[in-house]
Amino acid sequence: MEKERISDIKQQCFSSIDSRADAILDLGRTLFAHPELGFKEFETKKILLEFLTKEGFTVQQEYARTGFQVSIGSGHPHVALIAEMDAIPTPGHPMANHADQEAAHSCGHSSQCAIAVAALLALKDSGAVADGGRVSLFFTPAEEYTDMAFRKELIAKGEIQYPAGKIQMLADGVLKDVDVCLHMHAMGESKYHFAVDSALAGFIYKKFIFHGRGAHAAVLPHLGVNALNAFALFQSAAGMLRETFVDEYKNRFHGIVTEGGQTVNSIPERVVYEGYVRSFNTEQMQQLSARLTNAAEHCAMAIGGTCEVEDTPGYLPFHPCHALSEVAHQNMLTFASEEAILKDEKSVAAGDIGDLGAFFPCIQFGYGGITGIIHGKSMQIADEPRVYLETAKVLAATAVDLLQQPGLTERICEAFQPEMTWEEYEAYRA
Repeated sequence: MEKERISDIKQQCFSSIDSRADAILDLGRTLFAHPELGFKEFETKKILLEFLTKEGFTVQQEYARTGFQVSIGSGHPHVALIAEMDAIPTPGHPMANHADQEAAHSCGHSSQCAIAVAALLALKDSGAVADGGRVSLFFTPAEEYTDMAFRKELIAKGEIQYPAGKIQMLADGVLKDVDVCLHMHAMGESKYHFAVDSALAGFIYKKFIFHGRGAHAAVLPHLGVNALNAFALFQSAAGMLRETFVDEYKNRFHGIVTEGGQTVNSIPERVVYEGYVRSFNTEQMQQLSARLTNAAEHCAMAIGGTCEVEDTPGYLPFHPCHALSEVAHQNMLTFASEEAILKDEKSVAAGDIGDLGAFFPCIQFGYGGITGIIHGKSMQIADEPRVYLETAKVLAATAVDLLQQPGLTERICEAFQPEMTWEEYEAYRA
């Protein structure tokens, strides 16, 4: 009987999503056409609020400048739906926002918002929380780690503490009452229909400032200390260190020169290199970061200069909750065969879902229906019903299982082991 009841509620969810298909697709298109960078998603918030207000929702709380929460039900299990709001600079994208660094939804975050709205409405219509339990949709700003000068200004003004939305939400206690977190993300062009139980690398952002001594490049080079040469020596050292990277953790180091000298006719006095250290293992990531700092400082010293290194913790590696992933996996099979579902992917990409996953049972499942290159000007939503409607059905059905089987949710929570304490996390970010 229980299986029949759960199946009936899921079918009601699916019917709700189908009945609202035109409105959901229109919402998705509207959001895709209004890209904004992190902590600036004011138009996005307005569009979402107008849609949700018409459906009878009120805001439970606001946070992180543009983020907000809407909920149905009460008590536990408390299932969180996570939807990211921000875009990323993408020059040349047809929907690029010319007034905001060519921002575009080339990572598909706009689709997350429409999917999550559709799922929440379906759960409301189906009475999924009638017997208890709560579902909260958390619209989260600033997942993309970009536009850092603006975010540092906000931090200096005291408007935020951290440069990423979910990390700010953790600091503000926004998610303190949540049991599990369900998140989904566009996969980009792929032969797979869905992806499940996928892990992400973490990263540390590093800024290397090489200091030398300026002098006339032709007349007085012997009086100068070439900061660009110091960087070149470091780049060689970093290349030699790469053979020591542990393959198991997919350790990576990459970056760009953002300041290469002051003028061609002078010995470069200052050179700036900015990069990421990435790993699936937090301890490895920190160790590798320390080794690179050591190499940069000593390479600079070797030619008579100095190197100043600024480290900013980015995101923690994301380790999905396997039991929670399996709940989503079973619901994907309603819409795709096993062969069409990518499992246990290890992506060297990163996201601040990793920081949530350090404290809550979380998943981030992938969905297809996209063409072009993620973060590229060719990225487009090709199969709208698949992206918006099918994915919303999987999300809603997964939430139904967790709400209607509180024992299942309780077992998932009891088996979960946080990666660190809050005090350890604060020390790490400091």
